[in-house]
Amino acid sequence: MILSGTIVNVATICAGSLIGRYAGRFIPNKMRQTVMAGIGLAVVLIGLQLALKSNQPMIVIGSLILGGILGELMQIEARLESFGLWLQGRFSGAGNISEGFVTASLLYCVGAMAIMGSLQDGFGGKPAILYAKAALDGVASIALASTLGIGVLFSAIPVAIYQGGITLAAGSAKSLLTEPVVLEMNSVGGLLIVAIGLDLLGVKRLPVGNLLPAVFVAVSLIWMFGLA
Repeated sequence: MILSGTIVNVATICAGSLIGRYAGRFIPNKMRQTVMAGIGLAVVLIGLQLALKSNQPMIVIGSLILGGILGELMQIEARLESFGLWLQGRFSGAGNISEGFVTASLLYCVGAMAIMGSLQDGFGGKPAILYAKAALDGVASIALASTLGIGVLFSAIPVAIYQGGITLAAGSAKSLLTEPVVLEMNSVGGLLIVAIGLDLLGVKRLPVGNLLPAVFVAVSLIWMFGLA
């Protein structure tokens, strides 16, 4: 069934968030910090593995620059934060919802698994990638919600919209996504995943939301320069 991968992914995020929010208080704070550090390092590793596979580094650089400009014009990061603050106002007694929402939304939406898994689902195959992502996101949600709060639960909304939209549009985009295109899309997404990992580790917060268009800009640049 089309969209089954995204549905399962959303369900595991919700389940993991609830478990982390209400069972997380039984986990010592120091242990939560250690687990978050471990997740942060794992995220950096996954991102680097994807990013270093690029055969066209100039495409990656150009995609990040142009994508960043588009993202700033679209104010993606600000819109995510505004929605998080709106949720904060609606659930004012539930802790810092905004931070958990924005961090988890970017973590779950950025990267190869979200994009390629959604495309696989849209092409009519078994969404094995999204099923694997669902398991990872569920575990991550437990750790994130135990530290950042119930805001992680609401990240299921942009995940449903983002992955569901890609899945539904996959049929018309199939001819554009050649192997070189997918490779560079993954590389750009990998660098954005590294940025999320640096944020989780407390090193530096980067405007990952505003860089999201870079993943799709890569498609245009590869075809423009005849590299597809």
